[in-house]
Amino acid sequence: MIRARRTWATAAAVLAVMGAPTAAAQAQQPHQQRPLATSADTGDTLPPRWRITGEGTRRQLVWRSDARVPMGNARVEFYAGDRLLGLPRAAQDGHTFRLALGHARPDSLTHLEVRAGGRRLDARDGASRIPADDSAGGAPAALPANPVDPGTPGRYRTVTGEYTLPSVRLPGFPAPVEMKAVVVAPTGATGHRPLALFLHGRHSTCYAGNEATGAWPCPAGARPVPSYRGYLRDQKLLASQGYVTVSVSANGINGQDFAAEDGGAQARSSLVRLHLARWADWAAHPGTAPAAVRRAPRADLSRVLLVGHSRGGEGVNRAAMDSLDAPPAGQDGYRGPVRWRIRGTVLIGPTIFGQNPVADVPSATILPGCDGDVSDLQGEVYVDGTRGVSRGTALHSAVYVVGADHNFFNSEWTPGQAQAPAEDDFFSGDQRDRVCSPGTATRLTAAQQQKAGATYIAAAARLFVAGDDRARPLLDGSNLRAPSADPARVLTHAVGARRTGAFLPDTSVTVHGGRLCAAVDPDRATACLDSATPGASPHFVRWETDKEAGRRAVMLAWSAPGSAVRVRNARPVSLDGAKALSLRVIVPPGSTGTQLDVAVADASGHRATLGRVRVDGLPGTDRTASYWAREVRVPLTAAARAGVDLRRIGTLELTPRNRSGRAWLMDAWGWRPGTPEVRPAPLARVDLGRLNVKEGNSGTRTYHVPVRVSGHGSGQVRLYVADPVTGRATTRLVTVRPGTGGIDVPVQVTGNTRFGYGVEHDVFVKAVRGSVVGSHRGGVTVENDDPMPTITMTPLADKVTEGQSLKWRVTLSAPADTQIPAVFDVLPVSGSPELSTKDVDPQWLLANSGKDPDPERPLSRVEQLSVWTEVPPGQLSTEVAVPTIGDAVAEPTESVRLQLTDGTDGPQNGPVVTGTVLDAS
Repeated sequence: MIRARRTWATAAAVLAVMGAPTAAAQAQQPHQQRPLATSADTGDTLPPRWRITGEGTRRQLVWRSDARVPMGNARVEFYAGDRLLGLPRAAQDGHTFRLALGHARPDSLTHLEVRAGGRRLDARDGASRIPADDSAGGAPAALPANPVDPGTPGRYRTVTGEYTLPSVRLPGFPAPVEMKAVVVAPTGATGHRPLALFLHGRHSTCYAGNEATGAWPCPAGARPVPSYRGYLRDQKLLASQGYVTVSVSANGINGQDFAAEDGGAQARSSLVRLHLARWADWAAHPGTAPAAVRRAPRADLSRVLLVGHSRGGEGVNRAAMDSLDAPPAGQDGYRGPVRWRIRGTVLIGPTIFGQNPVADVPSATILPGCDGDVSDLQGEVYVDGTRGVSRGTALHSAVYVVGADHNFFNSEWTPGQAQAPAEDDFFSGDQRDRVCSPGTATRLTAAQQQKAGATYIAAAARLFVAGDDRARPLLDGSNLRAPSADPARVLTHAVGARRTGAFLPDTSVTVHGGRLCAAVDPDRATACLDSATPGASPHFVRWETDKEAGRRAVMLAWSAPGSAVRVRNARPVSLDGAKALSLRVIVPPGSTGTQLDVAVADASGHRATLGRVRVDGLPGTDRTASYWAREVRVPLTAAARAGVDLRRIGTLELTPRNRSGRAWLMDAWGWRPGTPEVRPAPLARVDLGRLNVKEGNSGTRTYHVPVRVSGHGSGQVRLYVADPVTGRATTRLVTVRPGTGGIDVPVQVTGNTRFGYGVEHDVFVKAVRGSVVGSHRGGVTVENDDPMPTITMTPLADKVTEGQSLKWRVTLSAPADTQIPAVFDVLPVSGSPELSTKDVDPQWLLANSGKDPDPERPLSRVEQLSVWTEVPPGQLSTEVAVPTIGDAVAEPTESVRLQLTDGTDGPQNGPVVTGTVLDAS
């Protein structure tokens, strides 16, 4: 029997996935559910499918999903309101998720939620709401063709082979990780050829028949899921164009990364660089290479492209970072020299839990419009998060693919193509989604999606590695298309390259006529997009805190045309030499025809209208993250003619010209064509660590959060220190440089001899300027070192007449710093009649089991019935009661037996008490 345990103080429950795909579970209609259990003392509610198990510091918060939650890339997260409680561990069945409560205060477990990739898993309405204009929006019109189409196969035939090397051990991972890869290379190509390395994401690791698991190593009878073979189409296209390609396996990380604080990003970086080191060895000594490598041309390690899917995207981003600035030795599985140069990265539906993109390595981030796994499209941060951090010469592109899901970019995750069980991650249940359900005008088939993916990976290779600027208009928001990707509708915007003179809402600007809004803020009055809005924005994706400083946009809302919104920089910016002003503007999904006149004024007040732009919304419903910025440009020729000093522009002016609407300005830049050479800047690198300490029995000790500052030069980071009770974070801007402390976060710990739950003092950090962040979260964990008090029971009224309450006193051997629960199972009574559901207060029965009295049955046969009470902090005792009701029916003497449990479903050996109820007639 599954016993429903009342949490200390619970309300609704939510599960957020930044690790497991949400589609199947998120859209599934819930099965028949019992009513919420109501606590008689507080009135709090315990949602269905939630319980607490275990005792003391071994207690766990457990949530069970009716539908199986497949293993995926978005994290599954437990929240209490806006506070992230932690990342639960998934059971092998894919239904049960457990979060250790040893370091969480029970009284903080209110308003529970479960989320995944920005979506709730425990709140499923099954319906696909649409924008207020009753239109989800059609597919965008086809863009003009770019003169160069990188999706066209090259002149080389290809050869395919695999290699397997001895497994490696990575820090924090108990089991060895495989070194296995598939190589696709050109035949007949001379000289050293550029290398493209692919890293798949977090997926099931093993399968047998129709069952897949996340186990590692694979159990007997199961085979590894060959996720690394899922990019053969992409590899063959690049190989035909002269690239040596290798796709590496990462099942050993996927099966163990649940315990990694960074979700496995550092481990994936280590794996990538271990493979690159082998390729560097083989380039220098070809005779030592495996046969699959010897059949390929020699690789040029000075021209490397990294391609990562989902968590693999975050892994290759970290590998690019670690290749420029070495990570702390204790965290890294690779300790050799860097003998390669990463020219760019392609990130497909990526996670970015740390929101720490590498500013000085060009990137192209593919955002699937129908992603049902990383459904918040957090990969947009690989673009937005680079602004102002370094020199800004690296191009960072977002490639929005309308109608693409998460899984189909990998053929081994695609039904009908995969060896192992596979699924479409976008799942709409019984309700048809007007944008993303298969068969709609906007949804791509697997073949169409894979063709588009291969084309834009090749476009990034052409630009970043081959240096062919003719491919740039496919990636930089110039609104041209690659015909090889047809019929997919692919839209792009970018920052970096030759953009200068920015208006950034996250810097010192003032706004008149509109307002600055916060990307991440629970306050609906200041949030750019509040929680009541159907759909979401990749630009406003949440990080580790409920509120974040510095990330803002300019919000425009109008009910009549002609009211200008003016954005003024604190200091004038230079647009000198730019050809156009480029703006990234969001409008609501499904909307059409938003028109804005764009004007600028210099510091002396000279003004010029540059032109009018039109922005249409993307196809979207409440299931999609379609509030995505379209890039539009207006030429600067009118400003030059009007005598505006382009070297000292102080104000940007946007004037709506349609009747009503809303829009958000993400940023504006002076734009000119070209792709400059990227020279990485000297940046200070920050890595946070975690210190685990015992509470102690007396005295106060001060500990410090471990911080490592390395790299070169000085920079600024924003530090967030979370309150261990409320979870609210305070923030400050910190200047860091190697060789100095830079960041000091003291934590005071006062010891005592009372039992209590441990305390997490969490700290987060994000790069602001002249810096890069590796390990973005750390802190001090204070572990309880006192035993849990023992519980004894004494009767207060264990023999009563019907209509009275049976009562017992629950007494602790010592007071505690936290509530101590007492949970009782109802045991069968042998040899005499047993109290039934019609003998007790129906509200008490509902509160403790969620069940109704009918049909009448013995209490021991009531599913999920547990009797619960708690001893408050600092007190020694409380009472537990079973209220009975009187009736006019003559009955024999009846009994109930209660056994104190440890809160688990295993065998119990706690004390048993018996209550007797006499008939009143």
